[in-house]
Amino acid sequence: MDPATIVILAALTIGLIYGSVGLLSGFCMMSGLRGWWADGDGRLARTYALAMGVAIAASQLLAAAGLVDLGKSIYLQPSFSAPVMFLGGLLFGYGMVLSNGCGSRALVLLGRGNLRSFVVVIVLGIFAEMTLKGLIAPVRIAMVQASQATVAASSVPALLAGTGLGAVPARMVAASALSAVLIIFAFAHAPFRKSFGQIAAGLIVGLLVAGGWYATGYLGADDFNPVPVTSLTFIAPIADALQYVMLSTGSTLNFGIVTVFGVFAGSLITAIVTGRFQLEGYRSPQHMLRSASGAALMGAGGVMAFGCSVGQGLTGLSTLSLSSFIAIAGIMLGTGAGLRGSLRVRPLVTA
Repeated sequence: MDPATIVILAALTIGLIYGSVGLLSGFCMMSGLRGWWADGDGRLARTYALAMGVAIAASQLLAAAGLVDLGKSIYLQPSFSAPVMFLGGLLFGYGMVLSNGCGSRALVLLGRGNLRSFVVVIVLGIFAEMTLKGLIAPVRIAMVQASQATVAASSVPALLAGTGLGAVPARMVAASALSAVLIIFAFAHAPFRKSFGQIAAGLIVGLLVAGGWYATGYLGADDFNPVPVTSLTFIAPIADALQYVMLSTGSTLNFGIVTVFGVFAGSLITAIVTGRFQLEGYRSPQHMLRSASGAALMGAGGVMAFGCSVGQGLTGLSTLSLSSFIAIAGIMLGTGAGLRGSLRVRPLVTA
């Protein structure tokens, strides 16, 4: 079997598992933060923290063993625009609250029969494509060119290596410290320790991120037909998947597109098997407008930030990229603004 086919099969497997786990556990950054900050229930937030810690530890072990070159990913480029990435994170985070979930969550809910998520996925994909290559792209490119900078060290391990540590020790020190903090934070919460399903979800999602790196960076390694080194992310892949559905002739499947299809299929199969499938729609035109507006912000912001709450929050962070920390700070701040304070998204009043 050629490496490209192996990558496609791995993407399908990872997507199916993520879709199933996402449906059964409710895995979602926005839901976790809402439960923690607004309702006082921190279990979902700790599930996300556990996934972060596991993703960092497993991905950095792969890199330290020489199995995957994370430096080939988009997250560890020497030049990036911190202001644009932070602004993109802000837009994405606020849009996530407006739409009541991120792109990956929309795919999971769509598989369960949530037709609101169909609108979110379509609008997100359109605005992502507009920001990547369409009407919004010139503005994004001009902003990046005006503010990008080249850094001597693009990751936390690279910063530590500059102090005299070797490359591998620096990588392991950084990964161990950050993953330990996240895992301790997760298990310090007594209700989380009793939530075995949430613990399993955090472990599985974290390992899926590492599995994506292994599939594209090792199993897919081919000097004659290289594939991009990447893992779970959903903004550009949703846009690519929509384009593939419409213009598949002459196009080729890739890891991201197949992951998107896999997440939807995994959620759909799980919903049918467990009796959770149920068609749902909008309560009012205002509800639809808010949801679509949030999807537009997520599509544009996610492209500017080089990823979403999964693409940067898990996959980007697993590389320990400095730019990922900037994007995540924007996403967290944007989400916080949508959940609390004067800019918070208020419940819709229904007649």
